[in-house]
Amino acid sequence: MVLLPFGSIRKIENSMALDPINTHSNLPLGKLQEEVHEWIANHGVRYFNELTNMAQLTEEVGEVARIIARRYGEQSEKESDKAKDLGEELSDVLFVVLCLANQTGTDLQAAFDKKMNVKRERDHDRHHNNEKLK
Repeated sequence: MVLLPFGSIRKIENSMALDPINTHSNLPLGKLQEEVHEWIANHGVRYFNELTNMAQLTEEVGEVARIIARRYGEQSEKESDKAKDLGEELSDVLFVVLCLANQTGTDLQAAFDKKMNVKRERDHDRHHNNEKLK
C-alpha cells in the first residue's frame, strides 16, 4: 500500500483501497482526520484493515468503560487502575474512529454537522418535555 496525500490510498497488490475524500481541513474534525492521516503516512506504514480497526475500537471503548465503571460507577477501583487517564483512553477511541473515517472515505465534520442538525430539530422539544430530566 502506498500512502498518498491525505484522503487517498492507491490499491497495490491485495491491499485495501481508499478513495479520496473531501474533508473540511479548516474545521476541527477535518484537521484531526488530516493529522491522523499524516501520522499514518509518517509513522504507521499503513492503516490496519477495517475489521482490525473495529476490533481495536472495541478494545479501546472497553478500556474507557472500565475506568467509568470503577471511577464513577458502583464497582470499586483497583489500585492499579487509579493512575489510568480517562482523557488518554478517550483519545485512543477518537484516534481509531478517525482512522476508520479516513479509510472508509467518511468526512466526519460533514457527518457530525448533519447529525447535530437532526438532533437539534428532533430532540429539542422531546428533551425539554421529558419529565425524567426535570
